[in-house]
Amino acid sequence: MDSPPATPVSRLLDAHRPADDVEVADVERIRRWLSDAAGAADPWDRTAPLHLTASAFVVHPSTGRVLLRRHPRQRAWLHVGGHGDPGETDPVAVALREAREETGLTDLRLHSPALLHALVVPVATSGTTVVEHADLRYLLVTEHPDEVRPERPDAPLRWATLSEARELTTEDNVRRSLRRVEAVLRGER
Repeated sequence: MDSPPATPVSRLLDAHRPADDVEVADVERIRRWLSDAAGAADPWDRTAPLHLTASAFVVHPSTGRVLLRRHPRQRAWLHVGGHGDPGETDPVAVALREAREETGLTDLRLHSPALLHALVVPVATSGTTVVEHADLRYLLVTEHPDEVRPERPDAPLRWATLSEARELTTEDNVRRSLRRVEAVLRGER
């Protein structure tokens, strides 16, 4: 039996080196799902119980600060990112678009084309409904941190040191990503 053709996301996952056993399991789950009919149809379909999202941690390298966004629905300090728009299939493009929309920063660029973190995150949508995001996370850089502008009044932005960011967020998966950001900035990854 022939294997399904490689997708941009499956090629991205092939090049990614998971950092721990939790990520290994999540990457394998995303791979299996992408090869199934459910994931192959439109993996970005936000109405599906499991779907792709792309997000990013924005850093200002010279100060080592990271940008957090207060997510109105989740009521938590998180990184930026979200769903692909209809027709979008490139996770880098989705992460960059979402980051620019949510921060107002126009000079954002990839720190590296490599994926920072790939994971499956349960997200409450409304009431008791929970969907899962197969989130592909990147590291973005800005040289103009003072130009940051929140997309909405109820979604403020805040620059923080990495240790402050780990204390501000209530999400363990975000803390795990922040440890990877720190390793990249120290040149360890």
